Amino acid sequence: MIASLIGWIVVGAILGALARLLVPGPDPMSVPATIGLGIAGQFVAGLIFYGLFGVGAGWIAGLIITIGLLLISRRTGIGRRSGARSRF
Repeated sequence: MIASLIGWIVVGAILGALARLLVPGPDPMSVPATIGLGIAGQFVAGLIFYGLFGVGAGWIAGLIITIGLLLISRRTGIGRRSGARSRF
């Protein structure tokens, strides 16, 4: 159970960081929000792949979904630090 939780956090951190590196532009998002974004991306990708194909999602699918969630969070302002201003 603990190893599984640590694995989710590590995968979330890696996917969140990769998504923020691959998508240009400023991100006023905290480190915990980045980890949460990566965890959510992998979770959503897993649900989609398991629902469609009956198998779990890989890293690439998790990264693609995480990038999509990052773009959505930028548009909606979810995950911003309290002092950050919106460009939109």
